[in-house]
Order: sequence, then structure tokens, then C-alpha cells
Amino acid sequence: MTTSKIPSRPFDAVLCDLDNVIRFYDSSQLAELERAAGLAEGTTAKVAYAPEIDLPLLLGKITQQQWVESIVVRLAGQVPEAQARDLGTALAKAPFWADDVVVALLRRVRAHMPLVLVTNATVELENDLASMGLADFADHVVSSARVRAAKPDRKIYEIAAERAGVIMERCLFVDDRLENIEAAVALGMTGVHYREPADLRESLSFLLNS
Repeated sequence: MTTSKIPSRPFDAVLCDLDNVIRFYDSSQLAELERAAGLAEGTTAKVAYAPEIDLPLLLGKITQQQWVESIVVRLAGQVPEAQARDLGTALAKAPFWADDVVVALLRRVRAHMPLVLVTNATVELENDLASMGLADFADHVVSSARVRAAKPDRKIYEIAAERAGVIMERCLFVDDRLENIEAAVALGMTGVHYREPADLRESLSFLLNS
């Protein structure tokens, strides 16, 4: 890869989250099942993403099916077991897509500097990226399930910077979760709180307008 020289650029690598920045999920089926079960929308996700349920999956210690069964156990007493399993499965198998605008922005970035995906993900990540046509999207992919460290653990940031070949102080870190950004900034990185493509476009304006 040829790296273009941009005068006075504020960073030399982009480390970017995947979910809720590049990848988004369709939760409509899950919401419909929750309504049918008499549960408030979001109940399943609240249970599933509690650290004690979610972290073993993100660290590659349990399978996705084991994660679903953990959700079933936690929903016991609220809905029948079969219904709880349907809810957990709907969450685990929710359809997803990549935001074409963000993908296009980051492809332009990669023409100038390393792009590293840094994501709390399952061992299915590689298949998921391939299904979105993003198998070769980034220079490196740092998955929590593969490195056995999840954001905001310092280790995952260190691994990402090392793979980018850039010191932390020269990395831009993009994420939708403030706690993950705060951890990156504490290590010397520049942080961007992602809410919409404009947030990313603004931080990359020196590249995109060059």
C-alpha cells in the first residue's frame, strides 16, 4: 500500500469500531416477538448485553448458542422457556447491514493511512464481514474474541496500535460508546464519538478535502 503524505496531519492511523458505526442491525423481528410476549421493547437486549452474560461471548469463551441459553435462563419467570429461546435467537440472528456512506469514507482514509477495525465481537466476525463484502475492507481486524480482550480493556487498544504500526498518540479512535473513547483518550489517542457520518467526516476533513 502506498501511503500519501499529508502535511501536518493530526494522526497516522484510524482505529474504528464496527457495530453502530459501520454495521447496523434490524431489530424489528425481535421487537415484534417482545410485544407478543408482553415484554417492553429492549428487554432481551438489556439481559443479553449485561456484562456477565455478554463478556464471555465477546472473549471467545462461549459459543453464540451458549449465549442464547444464558439469555433463556435470565428471562426465566418472565416468559416460558420456548418463548425466551425464540427471543434470544432473534437477537443473535438479527439481520445486519453496512452503512455505505461510512464504508466509502473509510475506504478513502485507507488510501492515505492504515485502517484497523477494533471491535468487541464474536468468533463469527470474519464470516459476518465477508457477508457484507468487507472481508478485505481494513488493513487489520482486532476482534475481542480472537485477542481475548474487550474494549475498554487497555490490551485491545495496544494490540490495535501495534498492528497499525503507529504509536498511540498518533491514532484516531472512533466508537459509539463513550467509555471506549475515554479509555482510548486516556492512552493518548484522539477520540471521536460517533453518532452519524458527519462526526466521522469532520474528523477526517483534512484527508477528504486534500
